[in-house]
Amino acid sequence: MILLEKILMPTNNSENLLLKWQRTALRRPELNFVQDIIKAGGEVYLVGGMVRDLLLKIDSKDYDFVVRNVSLPNLKKILAKKGKVNLVGKRFGVIKFKPTKSVADIDIALPRTESPVGGRGGYRDFKVQSNAKLPITDDLGRRDFTINAMAWNLGDKVLIDPHNGLADLKKKTIRTVGAPETRFREDYSRLLRAVRFASQIDFKIEAKTWRSLKRLVKHLNDEWDKEYVVSREIVGRELLRTLQANPVQGLELLEKSGILFTLIPETKKMIGCPQPKNWHAEGDVWVHTKLLFSRLETQLFKKRFKDSSWNPELLIAMLLHDLGKPYTIKTPAQGADRIRFNEHDVVGAKMTNEICRRLRFDSAPEFSFRTDGVTNMVAKHMILVNGSHMKDTTLEKYFYRDKTWGENFHKLLVLDAISTVPESGRPSLKLINDLQKRLSRLDKLSKKKELPPSLLSGHEIMKKLKIKSGPEIGRLLNTLREAQLKGKIKTKAAAVSLIQKQTKKLKKKK
Repeated sequence: MILLEKILMPTNNSENLLLKWQRTALRRPELNFVQDIIKAGGEVYLVGGMVRDLLLKIDSKDYDFVVRNVSLPNLKKILAKKGKVNLVGKRFGVIKFKPTKSVADIDIALPRTESPVGGRGGYRDFKVQSNAKLPITDDLGRRDFTINAMAWNLGDKVLIDPHNGLADLKKKTIRTVGAPETRFREDYSRLLRAVRFASQIDFKIEAKTWRSLKRLVKHLNDEWDKEYVVSREIVGRELLRTLQANPVQGLELLEKSGILFTLIPETKKMIGCPQPKNWHAEGDVWVHTKLLFSRLETQLFKKRFKDSSWNPELLIAMLLHDLGKPYTIKTPAQGADRIRFNEHDVVGAKMTNEICRRLRFDSAPEFSFRTDGVTNMVAKHMILVNGSHMKDTTLEKYFYRDKTWGENFHKLLVLDAISTVPESGRPSLKLINDLQKRLSRLDKLSKKKELPPSLLSGHEIMKKLKIKSGPEIGRLLNTLREAQLKGKIKTKAAAVSLIQKQTKKLKKKK
């Protein structure tokens, strides 16, 4: 039994933070239902992640409330006067409430307990029982980590903290509620959540929790009746959220916990895969890959971009850009003149496509993740080495037609270049600098970061030259565009003159 004085902890500054929030928050129209519930004899608690975030002074509107001492039918009646009520789980006592004139739903639930059934470790494998009379401490006892197991009583204005979550917040520690082994076995997706929280809020995972996590990671691939116990949608989303929150720490946690190599076993072969020292003195393929991540926060990278932020597509392309190397390596012992990775970009792109689809990265709701975009970045990441004499029309195709992809691809090329360290110790940046100059010149063609439209269309060319559609039209369009992007022609008249000259030359050759 938990002592009352431990539940109602005197928190001083922490309670002041929550009081300050409450004074402002309850004036908002979307929260005017709170006083109605309290007047009806109910107790309203702010719970979970929002309490944690407020105590960490992180702005949040991810409302999550638990209501005691009001039956579910009465709670629905009270809320129905203030907005739209959607009962998503009658047995669970969970309501999605959309206040009038609000675009966002608010989660409101009765206190509940969860008992694992089946022992498979899936987040749905619980017997859930809601009860309006259930003590709030029982509800908090079912939660994953101590920092998520606190509640703020909006009526009595006290913090309920039966599992010392506040102390763990102050120590910047992720610790399970109860025995780690038991808590993780109830729902293996909590293994991913632990790492994600550590990455998001820069916390350490407590030693016992960490040991259990590493021991149980293999269960992330458990199957039951030909389906994964932890769905790939959950797995993919948590991986992306972990990396996006803090790329360096996220990758380190995923590596050291074993999560990365459990879910993307293809990456493990990058460890120890040698590279030619004259180009890659920084180390093996995995060392090089991690170096890309560490470069994200350096001035060497940031100074090249107005917006040096990252997104999951870029991060996964960084992670997998050299994945093909250990699968294509040829060494002098195998008859090669030096260590070579012929077509590692092609092989890596195919593997990247399979991994992204397997882990359902493109189903993560908060990210606009495009598997094809990542695959193409991996496939083309050697473009500066293999195609240093690219035409301006080629640059247009890669860097301007799809601005988001082009910006990501540009960042990947820069990161790869500044993370490739030759024996001299200084990255050779000639190719990337040349690219930057050419892109800057193209940028000047338009005030917006959009290149000017083509001077002539295919239909106009056919009309001017009185010729039919065919391959020749495409060649003339490319010639015109290249000349326009180089600044050689700027008007329709100049464009017509150029295609007429080109046509005459072709006729003479024939």
